[in-house]
Amino acid sequence: MSDTELIQSLAQKHQLLKSEIRKVIIGQEQVIDNLLLSIFSGGHCLLVGVPGLAKTLIINTLSKALGLQYSRIQFTPDLMPSDIIGSEILDKNRDFQFLRGPVFANIILADEINRTPPKTQAALLEAMQEHAVTVAGKTYPLQQPFFVLATQNPIEQEGTYPLPEAQLDRFMLNIKLDYPTFDEEIDIVKSTTAGQETDIDVVLSAEEIIQYQNVIRKIPVPDNVYRHAVSVVAKTRVGTPDASSFAAKYLSWGAGPRASQYLIIGAKTHAALNGKFSPDIEDVDAVTPEVLRHRIVKNYYAEAENITTDIIINEIVKEK
Repeated sequence: MSDTELIQSLAQKHQLLKSEIRKVIIGQEQVIDNLLLSIFSGGHCLLVGVPGLAKTLIINTLSKALGLQYSRIQFTPDLMPSDIIGSEILDKNRDFQFLRGPVFANIILADEINRTPPKTQAALLEAMQEHAVTVAGKTYPLQQPFFVLATQNPIEQEGTYPLPEAQLDRFMLNIKLDYPTFDEEIDIVKSTTAGQETDIDVVLSAEEIIQYQNVIRKIPVPDNVYRHAVSVVAKTRVGTPDASSFAAKYLSWGAGPRASQYLIIGAKTHAALNGKFSPDIEDVDAVTPEVLRHRIVKNYYAEAENITTDIIINEIVKEK
C-alpha cells in the first residue's frame, strides 16, 4: 500500500474508531479527537478534569478498540518506582530475575499522577522519552506502540505533588475535560443505569498503528507552516525579541523547542486524520492550545486578573 493510500485508509479507520468509542462514551468529542491525534502522533497525553467525567472509561474503551494491551496504575503517596517499572527478585535457584512491572504494556493509564511524590513520577520519564526501562544497569525495551495517558484532578490540592516542568514537557497534549451538556448527561444516566454491557470491536492492530505513525512522519510540510509553528512558540518566550506583548505581560516562562516539534507533528496528524496530504496553518492552530497549555507559566498578574492559559494562548495566536 502506498503512502497516499495509507493516509486515505487512516481517515477511514479514524471514523471507525470514533464510532466504536461512541458506543460507550457520550459526548467528549474534542477529547476523543485529541486522544486519537496523540496516539497516531506517537505522543503522550495528560487529561485534566474533575472526578466523574469518564477519563478512565475513555482510555479503557480506546485500548479495546485499538486491540492493545492496557495497564492501569493508580498513583498514591506510597507508590514506589519499582511498583511501576518492576524489580529484581531472587528466584529459587538464587539467581536474580527481573519481574516486569505494569509499565510493560502498550497503553498505560497513570491515574491521578499528581498524587505520588516526584521520585515515583520520575520513574516514568525514561519510559516516556526512551521507550525503555533500565534496572540494575540493564535496559529493557518496551512494547510498541507505547502511550502514557495520565489523569489529573485540577481542584484537588491537599496530598498532591505538582508535576515537575521536565515531566510535563514529556506530554504532547494537555487535554481539558469539561462537564457534559444537560442532554448528554441525561443520555449518560440512561445508559449507565440500565445494566447493559456494550461490546467494543477491535478496529486497529499494533502493527497498523505503527505503520500509520511512520507514514505521518513522512508527510511533507510547507516552509510557511514551519515558520508559523515556530513563531507561535517564540511569542511565548518572555524577554526575547520575538515575545508577544500579551505574553510579556502575563507570562513568567515560555515554551521550549519540544513545543514546536509537537505543533508540527500534531499538525501532520490533524491533516492526515481529515484526509489531507499536507498540513496548513489551520492544522497548526487546531492543536496549539493542547500543545502549549502545560508549557507556559503564568505570572502573578495573570493570577490576579484571572487570565487563564487558554486566554493567553488565544491572544498569542491572534497577534500578528
